[in-house]
Amino acid sequence: MTSRKTRLAALTGLLAVVATACGDSSQPQNTFDPRGPEARQLDDLINPVFWVAGAIFVLVNVLIVVAVVKFRRRSDDDAPKQVHGNAKLELGWTIAPAVILAVIGVATLGTIADINAKPPADALKVRVIGHQWWWEYRYDGDAIVTANELHIPVGRVVSIDLEAADVVHSFWPPKLSGKVDAIPGRTNHMTVQADEPGIYYGQCAEFCGFSHANMLLRVVAHEPADFERWYAANRTRPADVSTLTGDAAAGAGLFRTKGCASCHVVEGYSAGEFGPNLTHLQQRDTFAGAMFELDDRNLRRWLRDPPGEKPGSLMPNLELTEDEITKLIAYLNTLK
Repeated sequence: MTSRKTRLAALTGLLAVVATACGDSSQPQNTFDPRGPEARQLDDLINPVFWVAGAIFVLVNVLIVVAVVKFRRRSDDDAPKQVHGNAKLELGWTIAPAVILAVIGVATLGTIADINAKPPADALKVRVIGHQWWWEYRYDGDAIVTANELHIPVGRVVSIDLEAADVVHSFWPPKLSGKVDAIPGRTNHMTVQADEPGIYYGQCAEFCGFSHANMLLRVVAHEPADFERWYAANRTRPADVSTLTGDAAAGAGLFRTKGCASCHVVEGYSAGEFGPNLTHLQQRDTFAGAMFELDDRNLRRWLRDPPGEKPGSLMPNLELTEDEITKLIAYLNTLK
C-alpha cells in the first residue's frame, strides 16, 4: 500500500512538472512573451539561467541515481570507497558552483541596473496608485485621472511612480515589465514601454485582501497620434449637468441623493474621495477593477449588487430599484 502511494505521489509530481511545460505563449499574461524592452531584458536573463539551472538539476539527479545503483550496499561488510581528502573533487565542486553563481550574479546586477536606469527626459510620467481593489492613474500632475486602464503611446518610455492608498499591492503587466510593489507611504519606480499597439493584461501580484484576484489591469498601447486624441478627450470637461434632460438628469440627481457623489469624483459635479474618478467613464472599456466590459448590461448587474458581482467590493448594495438603475445608467453614459 505504501509502495502504491509512493508511486502515485511520484506520478503526480511528474505530471505537475510536465504540466508546467504546457503553457501557451498566446496567453494574455504570459511572462515569456515579452513585448517591450524591459520585459525583453528580463526574458534574456531568465532564459539562460533557466537552462543552466535545468542542466545542473539533471546532472545532480543523474549522479544521485548512479550513486544509489552503483554504490548501494550489497552486504553488511560492504562499504563504498570513501573520497574524503580528494582535493581535486573538492576543488571542482567548490569552484564550479562559485563561477556559475558569479556569472549569474553579474548578469542579474547588470539587468537590474539597466531596468532601474533614470528614464529619458521625454518619458511620459504617470502616477499609479493601488487601491483595494482597483488601480488609479494620474497623468501630468492631476490633469487626467482615470482607473484600471493605463493608456500609453507605442515606442515611448513611460516612467511610473508607484504608490498605495491602503495596503501593499504589486503592479505587474507581464508582457511589458516585471512586478514592482506599491507600498503605503513610499514611492517606487518602474518603466514600461510597448513595441506595438494593443492591450496588455496584468493584475495585482501581491495578495492584498479578499478581492485581490479581481484586481486586474490593462495597459492600452496606442499609436502616438491615437494616444494624443485619447489624452485630449480626457482633458475636456464633461457635459454640464444643467444641460441634461430626461433619465440622464434624473440619474444625475440620484447620483447625489444615493451617496455615489460622496465616493466618486465627477469633475465639476462631485468630489468623492474613495472610489474611481468617473469624469470620463465612457472613455474606458472596463470598470470594477477591469473585471467587466463597460456596457449597459454589465452596469445594471453591477448597480444591482456590487458585492455580489465582486466579492469584498467596498461599494455597498444601495438597494436601487430597476427604474433608479436605468436613470443612473443614463447619467453615467453622459460621462464622455
